[in-house]
Amino acid sequence: MKDILNRLINQESISTEEAKRVLVNISRGDYNQSQIASFLTVYMMRSITIEELRGFRDALLELCIPVDLSAYNTIDLCGTGGDGKNTFNISTLASFVTAGAGVLVSKHGNYGVSSVSGSSNVLEHLGIRFSNDVDFLKDCLEKAGICVMHAPLFHPAMKHVAPIRKELGVKTFFNMLGPMVNPAFPKNQLVGVFSLELLRMYNYLYQSSDKNYCIIHALDGYDEISLTGSAKVVQNQQEYILKPKDLGLEPNLPNFIYGGETVESAAKIFTHILMGQGSDAQNHTVCANAALAISTVDGCSLEEGFDRAKTSLKSGKAKKAFNTLLKLSKQ
Repeated sequence: MKDILNRLINQESISTEEAKRVLVNISRGDYNQSQIASFLTVYMMRSITIEELRGFRDALLELCIPVDLSAYNTIDLCGTGGDGKNTFNISTLASFVTAGAGVLVSKHGNYGVSSVSGSSNVLEHLGIRFSNDVDFLKDCLEKAGICVMHAPLFHPAMKHVAPIRKELGVKTFFNMLGPMVNPAFPKNQLVGVFSLELLRMYNYLYQSSDKNYCIIHALDGYDEISLTGSAKVVQNQQEYILKPKDLGLEPNLPNFIYGGETVESAAKIFTHILMGQGSDAQNHTVCANAALAISTVDGCSLEEGFDRAKTSLKSGKAKKAFNTLLKLSKQ
């Protein structure tokens, strides 16, 4: 590790194989906490390369507990986080709206590190049970249209990193990796990223995969469609700028999509929107993200996806998907 750290501190990069080996060694407990913290910190000071990101991704996928959900055509809606915007749980709500619209979702998530309430924080608070039992996950997909995969249950190799990430409390390159290492290896992916640079890297890595993907970055910094301005959207065969007016909407103000200061307040906002009592700004933001997921899987237009998402939320189908998952969690 000393040699790797010296090279990184001197602005050198490491190869894909070296990056992979470092993460494998971390999983074995070969390094102490100071070494791991230093390794994470270096990447806060300099950009990660595509080769390094590929190596880290390959290591986590190799070390994870895989779940075979290949019989289901699922999508994961997952942002990198780390945008510092403290929005409400947009992609998690959009996941239930997507499921309510008839598109199966295998949601990968974790506790918040740099934000108040990550996907796992709010779902756990509301009573959703986390499990890595494949039969339970399949049951959730078949009955609720969505299953939730809490990252630590599938990536036990990262137990040495989790407490250090929590203590640091800022985004690290693990934020970049989360959406790439879903243990169900879903055929479809909607991922929001916190920078244009990372969007380009994701696109490069996904181009060499068989994944059907959609990558989004709001140009004012959000890692999702915020509707506060324009967003860059990159898919397998096209890329474009999405503006609120393209969906017949007025732009949001940032405070319209604020997420609260505690897990409790985040959960309250989550429930409020799911019950159909959200503001127009909240509802539209959730439905815009769900629309991209629906259109990515089904190949429909974004406008049709948006209409289906709004119907899912307004009709209570999204709420039903959540309530079914909650019921299964208590069995």
